[in-house]
Amino acid sequence: MNIEDLLRRSVSQGVKDLYGQEPDINQIQFQKTKREFEGHITLVVFPLLKLSKKKPEDTGQEIGGYLQANNELVDSFNVIKGFLNLTISAEAWVRLLKNIDSQKNYGLVEATKDSPLVMIEFSSPNTNKPLHLGHIRNNLLGNALVKIHEAVGNRVVKTNIVNDRGIHICKSMLAWQKYGNGETPESSGKKGDHLVGDYYVAFDQHYKKELEELKAQGLSQEEAEEQSTLMREAREMLVKWEQGDKEVRDLWNKMNGWVYEGFEETYQKLGVSFDKIYYESDTYLVGKKEVEEGLSKGVFYKKEDGSVWVDLSEEGLDQKILLRADGTSVYMTQDIGTAKLRFNDYSIDKMIYVVGNEQNYHFQVLSVILDKLGFEWGKGLVHFSYGMVELPDGKMKSREGTVVDADDLIDEMIQTAKESSIELG
Repeated sequence: MNIEDLLRRSVSQGVKDLYGQEPDINQIQFQKTKREFEGHITLVVFPLLKLSKKKPEDTGQEIGGYLQANNELVDSFNVIKGFLNLTISAEAWVRLLKNIDSQKNYGLVEATKDSPLVMIEFSSPNTNKPLHLGHIRNNLLGNALVKIHEAVGNRVVKTNIVNDRGIHICKSMLAWQKYGNGETPESSGKKGDHLVGDYYVAFDQHYKKELEELKAQGLSQEEAEEQSTLMREAREMLVKWEQGDKEVRDLWNKMNGWVYEGFEETYQKLGVSFDKIYYESDTYLVGKKEVEEGLSKGVFYKKEDGSVWVDLSEEGLDQKILLRADGTSVYMTQDIGTAKLRFNDYSIDKMIYVVGNEQNYHFQVLSVILDKLGFEWGKGLVHFSYGMVELPDGKMKSREGTVVDADDLIDEMIQTAKESSIELG
């Protein structure tokens, strides 16, 4: 029984003893004491005036005096018009805390088979780089949401979508193929995710160098980008990947394997785990099929270059590409497929995406597209949006190597904690 329940019982007995009538449960109303007044909890006196037949101040004084004399919870009281402000004794707070401490699962609601099922997506790393400071924030926010929903009695599925394919992944693969000389995590002494991330940075460095050389020949920035051999090879590798080319797929499996081992080590440091992991390499095909069906039904349209789009201007949004002219997919394609797979795999009551606020528009569009495709749960998706982590000189950019590495930050925090503990004795 909590403090309010104990006070309610005392007030009921007090009114009966003072005025000869037992109050209805609805007549005993408590609220938090206003900040400008002294006290912890306030009894609203007005509903009790019919029983006391006295002025609000007099009724408050009489009930307050009764509680102070008969209930050890109450240390002192004051009356402001029709409000009886009660101060709870220090001894009562100590007893309450001891009682809480003695109950292992105090305040927690145990989930049952009938409890709402909430799926929470967080982390969502790319396999072309290690986790960084932004991922740490995302993982901790996601894990906190999981614990909150579990505490209130919801069944929770912790899920992760690994972005394991696409042009960014091909950039790392191509750079390793061109400049890696067979380097491995074992030969380099690096974590696999860090090694792959180095080649993502290397691609960007070589790409920028190539662009400068092309511009030195008189080409504009746009012309240089169009004629870049390196970027063309990366796009060709992506097409080969989608066509199932064995050599490309073997390289992809090898380098992703290095990254997964690195990710798992970082997740263990953070104390984070997942119940279900989805991979973009699986979900994008489902998404492409949905886009093709939407195209055949007239939900989407095709441009002259062969790319597939959706027009959301009537919904106050914009046009959004869903398939490129070469038939390759985009992030939205994958998210459509992932959402469908999840609702097929689980009877989800609520789907929460923990993603930074730079993706606010993306999730607005995703929700509308799913609704247009006929998925009744489309509009019920929840985007848990939060501010992005930025460095003093701007946004972190993995391709340029301007990130705060998660592993380094965790190790530094542990070392700082050790040093502080030693210093404090």
